[in-house]
Amino acid sequence: MTDVLRRGRASLAFGFFAQGVAFALLVTRIPAIQDRYGVSDALLPVFLAAVPILAGVGSVVSERLVRRVRPSRLLRWSQPVVLLALLGVGAGDRVAVLAVALAVFGLSVGALDASMNMLGVSLQRAYGRSIMLGFHATYSLGGILGASLAWAGAHWDLALWVSYLPVVVVLLPAALVGSRWYVDGDGGDPAEAADQGAGRRAAGAGVGFKVLLPLCLVMTFAYIGDSTVSNWSAKYLQDVLGSSEQLATVPYNVYMVTTLVGRALGDFGVRRFGAVAVVRGGAVVAAGGFAVVASAPGAWVGMLGFTLLGLGLCVLVPQTFAAAGRLAAERGGGPGASDAAVARLNVFNYVGFLIGSPLVGALGDAWSYRGAMLVPMVLVLVTVVYARSFGAQPDRYGGGHERPRTADVGRGSNGL
Repeated sequence: MTDVLRRGRASLAFGFFAQGVAFALLVTRIPAIQDRYGVSDALLPVFLAAVPILAGVGSVVSERLVRRVRPSRLLRWSQPVVLLALLGVGAGDRVAVLAVALAVFGLSVGALDASMNMLGVSLQRAYGRSIMLGFHATYSLGGILGASLAWAGAHWDLALWVSYLPVVVVLLPAALVGSRWYVDGDGGDPAEAADQGAGRRAAGAGVGFKVLLPLCLVMTFAYIGDSTVSNWSAKYLQDVLGSSEQLATVPYNVYMVTTLVGRALGDFGVRRFGAVAVVRGGAVVAAGGFAVVASAPGAWVGMLGFTLLGLGLCVLVPQTFAAAGRLAAERGGGPGASDAAVARLNVFNYVGFLIGSPLVGALGDAWSYRGAMLVPMVLVLVTVVYARSFGAQPDRYGGGHERPRTADVGRGSNGL
């Protein structure tokens, strides 16, 4: 059973990594995509908004699908679709082809994100200690690699399909092979698979929205902060803090690297201090980062603020997924309820992404970009108020002070 869990953990980590590469290759080549298809500046926001909206739809559909099929199966087939849709974006020659490819990408990304985090939550419960941040660290690593490959493609003026094809050729078969070792909520125990299948179909409403609301707000606020960095850091450094165009590209890279570092080390912090303390600490550090950015006298101080943002925001999303799964299990819902809770929570990933960039842009135009940075700062600070929502039985799975009995590791008797 230990070998089953280890293989499941490694294969899922690769799935997170592949998704990070694919998503970064899409979002960092948006100008090239716009040029290839001749999309106007007025139409581009429609395409960009459609992807997270459809991803939210995909996540909602996933909640219903996992009542009948195991999350591992959903992940096994949604990941190749994401990669093929990415290739379709790069290989098309008409706007209609782009629209279809982005629609498929958005729907499949929603299913992929939801099912990946379902399996991550179930594996964390099977391990009996925090490992969720590690999965998201591999996603960050994939994002850094994808952004680097995108830079190389732009630098050498490669056609989009030439940039995307080698990545798809490598990642798609590797993901299919790795999917053989995915582990669902039963921890790989065939004796429980039939019972859990019935449990998934009977999950129904699982954890109600009212119970999940604090976690949904935290997820939304975290992604408002993240989208603020990804969409406005370069413009802010150049237009507000007076940096060069070249230096303005650095903050997002610094943010991604510190996100990777924070997530790679975050599980140790959760095991040592508990999820509540880590979430509160992350929220305070992130709010401090926004404060530094808003008050920075120059570019290098602003860079320090974006560094703090990466270290603070990086812990919030993985711990929110883990808390949703734990909350569902504590209410006796079993794997079906936990999977439903993760799928519902995942929708607010896209809600935050849709709100964040337009919110900061509108406030920046109407007021000032320094003032606009204070809004995500306040929203992230609200997370401190909701941090206790991460503390349901905090030491049992989050703090590492009480490990499950050996007989329960990898089994579904405690919900997953």
